[in-house]
Amino acid sequence: MRVVEVTAFGGPEVLSMARRPEPEAGQMPGKVRVRLKAAGITIADLRIRAGLYVDQMGELRPPFVLGTDFAGRLLDPAPGPGGTLPAGTRVAGFIPWYEELTGHGTYAEVIWADPEWFAPLPDDVDFTAAASVPLAALTARNGMEQLNLPPGATLLVTGASGVVGRFVVQLASAAGLRVIAVSYEGDESELKVLGAKECITRGEPLDVLRQVREHAPEGVDGIFDGALLGTVALAVLKDRGVFVSIAPDRVPAAEREIRVEFDRARPDATLLKEILEQVASRELITRVADVMPLEEAAEAHRRAESGHRPGRVVLMI
Repeated sequence: MRVVEVTAFGGPEVLSMARRPEPEAGQMPGKVRVRLKAAGITIADLRIRAGLYVDQMGELRPPFVLGTDFAGRLLDPAPGPGGTLPAGTRVAGFIPWYEELTGHGTYAEVIWADPEWFAPLPDDVDFTAAASVPLAALTARNGMEQLNLPPGATLLVTGASGVVGRFVVQLASAAGLRVIAVSYEGDESELKVLGAKECITRGEPLDVLRQVREHAPEGVDGIFDGALLGTVALAVLKDRGVFVSIAPDRVPAAEREIRVEFDRARPDATLLKEILEQVASRELITRVADVMPLEEAAEAHRRAESGHRPGRVVLMI
């Protein structure tokens, strides 16, 4: 089968097409095969490829296959949240790549997946959109639990134009929070429809924080740092506030009794089923920035890194 391998740590040019044996039924106890139709590219993929997490990867070194989010069809029957899912069922989910550290990701035609990693995909959600949802939405749900802010509190969401940030804006608004969103220029109207109270165009961090102070002179109660501003953002966070980051190396040191958290989503098939149903009913809105063939994974990484367009870049397989 075709896969895209990371051949060395570095820029997008280290991604290369390769062939590996296709998994056979029964080879991996407790796991089933999924033939993929789409795979999402995440910030974690970019940072792992660049070698930013090499010290946390144990003995795993190139060549390996990246990728967490996936959408496709089951090749084997599997237990699911509502009962047995027959072969051929459309599913979406994510591989906890960083916890597994096997080097087997979703930039591939067929993967092994634990049934807890995926959920059935409603007919109203296509494979492309589905591949943008699982990790981002579960990260957003987990982040909201970590923030644990009461209704009426003010939440600053950096990186609000991204898929994770958009989900946080929607969930926070539904929870009764006042959301200040930092976004790309042109996204303000859409984010306000999704629930943001105020929007600030992303730019130099100090200028962004000055504008945050104009909207919240006393500071904000919480920060969800999807744009990885890190320590500098603490300047607008109240004493005893809470800061949640989506990258382990961008979690600031605690100060002023501020609680700091790293948001790493955990697989949860039951919760993912609920989320995918919310996407199908348009209760939750996702965003796909680009769709590119698997063979163009290097260019897809370039676009994702450049912020070509906000949203998830998806590989079609």
